[in-house]
Amino acid sequence: MPREGTGPDFIEALARGLEVITAFQPRHPVMSLTDVANATGLARPTARRILLTLAELGYVRQQAGGFALTPRVLDLGVAYVRSTGLWDVARPHLEWLVERTNESCSIAQLDGSDIVYVARVSVPKIVTLAVQIGTRFPALQTSLGKVLLAALPPDEAARALAEPSRSGLVPVWQPARQEWEAELREVRARGWALTDEQLARGIRSVAAPLRDGSGRVIASVNVNAHAAETPVEVLVDDYLPLLLQAAGEISVDFARLESVPHTSLAPSRAGTP
Repeated sequence: MPREGTGPDFIEALARGLEVITAFQPRHPVMSLTDVANATGLARPTARRILLTLAELGYVRQQAGGFALTPRVLDLGVAYVRSTGLWDVARPHLEWLVERTNESCSIAQLDGSDIVYVARVSVPKIVTLAVQIGTRFPALQTSLGKVLLAALPPDEAARALAEPSRSGLVPVWQPARQEWEAELREVRARGWALTDEQLARGIRSVAAPLRDGSGRVIASVNVNAHAAETPVEVLVDDYLPLLLQAAGEISVDFARLESVPHTSLAPSRAGTP
């Protein structure tokens, strides 16, 4: 069956291939052909052809019990992070921030009603939720997401939040529209966001925006702490000034990167140095 909402240029085979890759979820690293077909809604022969094609390309391997993804799949996500240049710019500033707070720090961007982590420097602490590059959480219940939603026009933020989350997580805080609108107005007015166990018990964080050379918010950066170890007062009074400093420096460096002319080097002709 054709996918809904397709246009004349839509390549259904490519869409099906991506659906097969994303069918592999946490705690299901190995899937049988039947598992993949059931998870994607594809016929078994179609799922089999896609899996064998992905195996030939190096994204999937066959093993006892079925099929498993290979590390090459990471190239798909890393390509995005590398293409923006944000990680290379942000890394030293995140490391500086982690060194001074002894807390994990992350950068995320908005995707529908979720945030997706695109950079992270962590410290070895036990937290309620595991986070890594590519982790997805509902945006409204995170400090990172509040900053990103507050940067949007109100009607655009509402449209984003109307999309269903793909995080698979049910957050603690379930606000009515009037409540979250007031929250975003406050974040917009003060320029940073705080979340205190709204996503999950034991997690609190503070976040600030990252901007490009035109002043547009392109991502957000946070300091994340365990609620049992770090009071809100420490987050706001001690960590927030450091966070705002790091966010400003990342934004300046990113704007500088954008302003550098990018040239492509054509292959030299034979005999030409």
